[in-house]
Amino acid sequence: MPHPVLLCGADGRVLAVNPAAGRCDDRLRPGASLFDLRPEDTAWLRRQLAVWLRSGSSVPGALVLKDADGRMRRFRCHGARATWWDGPEPAAQLHLVEAGASDRFVVLSEQVEALNREVAFRRVTEVDRARLLAAEQAARAQLQHLYELTAALAGAVTLAEVSRVVGEVAPAALGATAAELYLHAARLVPPLQPEDSALAADAEGWTDLDRPAASHGSLPTEAAEAVPSALSLEADGVHLGMLIVYGSHDSTTSEHVTAVAQQIAQALRRAGLHEHEHRVAERLQLSLLPRLPHLPGLKTATCYAPGSDLLSVGGDWYDVYDVDDDHIGLSIGDVAGHGLHEATVMAQITAALRNIVPRRGTDPAAVLDELNTFLGRYHPNRMATACYLVFDRRTRTLTYSRAGHPPPLLIHADGASAYLDDTIAPPLGPVRDVTYPRAATTVSTDDTLLLYTDGLIERRREDLALGIERLTACARTTSGLDIAELCDRFLHHQPEAAFPDDRALLAVRFPSPASPA
Repeated sequence: MPHPVLLCGADGRVLAVNPAAGRCDDRLRPGASLFDLRPEDTAWLRRQLAVWLRSGSSVPGALVLKDADGRMRRFRCHGARATWWDGPEPAAQLHLVEAGASDRFVVLSEQVEALNREVAFRRVTEVDRARLLAAEQAARAQLQHLYELTAALAGAVTLAEVSRVVGEVAPAALGATAAELYLHAARLVPPLQPEDSALAADAEGWTDLDRPAASHGSLPTEAAEAVPSALSLEADGVHLGMLIVYGSHDSTTSEHVTAVAQQIAQALRRAGLHEHEHRVAERLQLSLLPRLPHLPGLKTATCYAPGSDLLSVGGDWYDVYDVDDDHIGLSIGDVAGHGLHEATVMAQITAALRNIVPRRGTDPAAVLDELNTFLGRYHPNRMATACYLVFDRRTRTLTYSRAGHPPPLLIHADGASAYLDDTIAPPLGPVRDVTYPRAATTVSTDDTLLLYTDGLIERRREDLALGIERLTACARTTSGLDIAELCDRFLHHQPEAAFPDDRALLAVRFPSPASPA
């Protein structure tokens, strides 16, 4: 035959050639490999051979080979399975016709081949682009969750608030189903005394590692069935505990997990220090409040709670005085402001009252007048509200005067109540020569007098009258309570509310006429 004819196996090995093929390229001989003659296009040639081997009729194609000098030689090619071949493996019979550079068939074949390569490249590029886009979107979402967690932790002041943020926001930041805190409470909030409990009273949602039995809250079912992982929480060189993560994704990077753990640890450290300072301020405030005398037949109870967002001691006080055999004095007041200076002024006022009451204690107006003179003379830039009352055992009369202080609440045994608001005068301090009016009422057996500071009724951006109405509503729920329970009921009558100021309460239950003096 005048044109080259090759017989090739599926592996590209030349099985037989005609003389024309040898004259065309002396490397086209039995035993040679077509793949060696075009090594950069082996994959395409292998696919083309597979097509020819499967075809019973001639299939056109193109073949480009390098000659010994490295020049490209283009051939129009028709191939089919050699049905007459009886060798141990199938073979393809190829008929080659060398074509010039302008041969449209070869040019078209090369163009199709180039187009196929470009399509394949674009497909790979699109896959890579989609993968990179998905990775970028996942990273942005992860970063957004971290920003949300950071913002939420920045607004969390107490341990309870940090614990709530961890439970609600941290799982999304970690790509998890749930997260739980196991903390060393004694390291977060060091006890002020050995007998103190390290566990914060308002902390929930975490387990105390110093008291393993003290667990709060429960996990969702899907989280309880997930395999947990533990992250160490450390801040300022102190190991605070562990963050237990349930169902976290493998796609979350270790750097991201470390950043989340550090944010939580820092928030816990801040909240623990806040809790500790809050306890110190509360302990100092309680130490400054006077110890009430025990008066036969008179039942008293006191409650005190510092403001929820204040770390300084305040100026709230209450006191009870044994004036004489027939009279009992009561006082409550609040020095404006917070800080050590205000607490010092409060301590001096309570000391001054214990000097004034034995002399003038049966006259509430006279007591407040002397106290106003004392404050104006020794603390001219300070202001305080106060209320002084005197109870006459013989007549069961309660006489009182007020200096800018909220009205006392007289609660009857059936829960009905009335405010003692018939008198009012300016606060102590700013105004000299004030005339303090007096008013009186008669109390019945088992009536309870509630004295309180304004922190109990004040809320931000709320009318004070609403707080007054809440106390009246609370009074209706106190029937049958003993004096301590009643005092505690009023202190916590709004458990969900934030109290920006201190709350001091003095509850007094008056004896029956037959009670011993």
